[in-house]
Formats: sequence, C-alpha cells, structure tokens
Amino acid sequence: MTKIAVFVGSLRKDSYNKSLAKNVERLSPEGVEFDYIDMDLPLYNQDLDGDMPSKAIEMKQKVEAADGVLFVTPEYNRSFSGVIKNAIDWASRPWGQSSFTGKPAAIIGASMGALGATQAQHDLRNVALFFDMKLMGQPEVYFNAATGLDENGKAVESSEDFLRGFAEAFAKHVEANK
Repeated sequence: MTKIAVFVGSLRKDSYNKSLAKNVERLSPEGVEFDYIDMDLPLYNQDLDGDMPSKAIEMKQKVEAADGVLFVTPEYNRSFSGVIKNAIDWASRPWGQSSFTGKPAAIIGASMGALGATQAQHDLRNVALFFDMKLMGQPEVYFNAATGLDENGKAVESSEDFLRGFAEAFAKHVEANK
C-alpha cells in the first residue's frame, strides 16, 4: 500500500481542487491510498511550537506516516492559498523538525481559467524545494475546471486519460523515492 497525504488548498464545499484530487484518487493505480489532511487549522503561531495544537500534531503525524505528499492548490491573487501556507507552516515546525523533509511530492491545481493555477504551483514549488521534498517534474497538471469537470465534479472523459497518466506517474515517483 502506498499512502499519500493530500493537501487541498481550498475550503470551499464545492471546491474544484477537491474535485480534482478526488478524480486523481479514483484514477490512481490499485494500492494507492489518499489520506486527506484536515486543513481547518488554527493560524500558525511560533509561540506554540513547544505546545502544538492537537490538530497540528495529528497533521504532522499523517505526513510522516505517508509515503508521499500531493498538494492540490487553487490560485488566489497569483499565488497559492493561505490555507496551504498555514498547513505547511505547522507541518514544518518546530524549526529542524519538518515533516516534509525528503518526501516525494507533486503539485497540481485547478482553476476556472485556461492557466489552471500555474502561478500558484510555481510559488508552491519554491516552498516545497526549500523543505528538500523530492518534487515530480512531469507531467504537470494545470487543470481547467471549466472544461475538465462536469456539473458533479467528475472529470470529463477527455480529461480522464490525462489524469490517469498523472496518477500513474506520481505513484511510480513515490515508489522510486520513498
């Protein structure tokens, strides 16, 4: 079994990024299990490094138990969401105890526009590299939710092969780097 910790950077009930993650999960090879991180965390506060909230500790434990990490990010104001940044801040602390170090990872994202969260992914890539994560470079997924998802959030037929290809490549990347 390959376990993937999944960070979806949108809290919206009908999030395109949550739908994207669910479709990648559905199209992943057998033996790949997604563990969605609860992103409803208090704001990071360094004063709490010695007495972390239980939700932050649980998140760190899930990341550490995972074989890989998948970030699924919307694009807010030309960057990734504060929801993901806050979760990363908690999981990377206290200083020197990052739960991300050495983890194989990938970054994907969806938006309603043709650029599919490109700027958000670019910015998040810099952060992930700082934590010495083993980022998968290809294939990139800049997903247009307007044309790639139906009204129920399911990937349209023309998108399924592309997402399946990503899911298979990511599973191989995690296996090769865990």
